[in-house]
Amino acid sequence: MIETKEQKIVDAAITTRRSIRAFLSTPVAREDIEKILEVAARAPSGTNIQPWKVYVLTGAPKDRLCAEILKVHNNPEEASQHKQAYRYYPLKWVSPYIDRRRKVGWDLYALLGLTRDNKLGMHTQLGRNYTFFDAPVGLIFTIDSAMEQGSWLDYGMFLENIMVAARGRGLDTCPQAAFTQFHRVISDVLQLPESETFVCGMSLGFADLSKIENSLVTERVPVAEFVKFLE
Repeated sequence: MIETKEQKIVDAAITTRRSIRAFLSTPVAREDIEKILEVAARAPSGTNIQPWKVYVLTGAPKDRLCAEILKVHNNPEEASQHKQAYRYYPLKWVSPYIDRRRKVGWDLYALLGLTRDNKLGMHTQLGRNYTFFDAPVGLIFTIDSAMEQGSWLDYGMFLENIMVAARGRGLDTCPQAAFTQFHRVISDVLQLPESETFVCGMSLGFADLSKIENSLVTERVPVAEFVKFLE
């Protein structure tokens, strides 16, 4: 089959998506953000309930949230009192998932020159999440607490649409589960309704390609490893 121009464009938007961990300060136009979210909202959802809610942070509101989270993150005693909003990872890891998790972590740290005994360096790098990696736009996602597991699956398709639509416009993203530990801080600063549950955060902006961490390209297993054709 010969690929069409449209196929190549869509495939490129998907395959060039990476988790960017250093952004330029270049602003992103509000109309671009709105268009990305408008396109992303075409994601399918069970009986079209569209369970997503989005808070777009720029400027002072973003800086205030970052400062409040970092204040807790840098106080180990206080940080230990903050638990994740929901269980993102398994309680007991098994292969091959734990192996993939370890590889991407140590590959990143190797690029940054962080060794296993450099706890302060790793703590500081984790803290970069809470500045949205210096991206000009921070996105906070919530869901109505009444929603069940199916709506969370729908939410994943919405998030992916955002990242692909951003790539189509030359922008980059980083979806961030790291924010889940500090969902109470986020709720307080943004004055979220009690009826909403925090889902994740996301950085949006233009990648700073001069930063070594952005040279990381994670691996994907071949199709034959996770697909079985029944013919």
